[in-house]
Amino acid sequence: MPRGLDFPEVGELVVCTVADVKNFGAFVGLDEYPTEKGRQKLVLRAKNPDKADDIKFEAGDFREGFIHITEVAPGWIKYIRDYVREGQKAVCKVLKVDEQKGHIDLSLKAVNEHQKREKIQEFKNEQKADKLMEFVSVKLGRSEDECWDQFGYVLVDKFGSLYAAFEAAVVDEKAIEKIGAGADWVPAFLAVARENIAPPWVDIDGYLEVTCPKPDGAKHIRDALVKVQKNEKVSVKVQYIGAPRYRLLVRANDYKTAEEEIQKAAQRVIKAVESHGGEGKFIRKE
Repeated sequence: MPRGLDFPEVGELVVCTVADVKNFGAFVGLDEYPTEKGRQKLVLRAKNPDKADDIKFEAGDFREGFIHITEVAPGWIKYIRDYVREGQKAVCKVLKVDEQKGHIDLSLKAVNEHQKREKIQEFKNEQKADKLMEFVSVKLGRSEDECWDQFGYVLVDKFGSLYAAFEAAVVDEKAIEKIGAGADWVPAFLAVARENIAPPWVDIDGYLEVTCPKPDGAKHIRDALVKVQKNEKVSVKVQYIGAPRYRLLVRANDYKTAEEEIQKAAQRVIKAVESHGGEGKFIRKE
């Protein structure tokens, strides 16, 4: 959720806390959408971490959403509490938003496990990013609101989220320097990123099946596999499984790059082997 928005958009995935369960559905609080009262408590808790446990959130601190019983789970539901209970964290899809009435209709059943895991991780990342922005503001001697107005929203527009901006800072400092060319906040932002963010990595793999019938075919295969591992852009490794099968592993900064590079690596090996009269195919592991 972009900072400053009061309501989610239709189709958005949101993190919720179940507040009240009825026979006809469940009322939840949207953790990413605090009301003014909730924002004040969040600020107070951030400024007084030693008293965080004493600051309790109540109904009215966050925007309220409703999950009708038909949107809780597929099929007929006999006991709704078999699926939701007070205090439970859930990830829901926004079905309808009425800002004038303050109504937000949600669906729990429309979110699969993969989407749930990704959203929860995204939520945790943005909570961490908010804390890191606080560190940046301290280094600069400014308020967090001032930091957001000066460069926070620009970074979100560029990278999609504040956490993604912090990740970009440790992967490629020039990406941040380009946005804030000459700005005094850049060194502080980069310093906080280096101190608190580990470079993001994505690992994917697949299997190569290659053969070469020539007397020196094994040498050609070996040469192709060794050569493909010399990739300056990403980390490429080859593991021997058992002729003619080899495991191809690629590590990159993001899934898109990793997927592109593993396909390129596989085709390089196959093309090299085919040039010596062999053949091959690549099986991408899901």
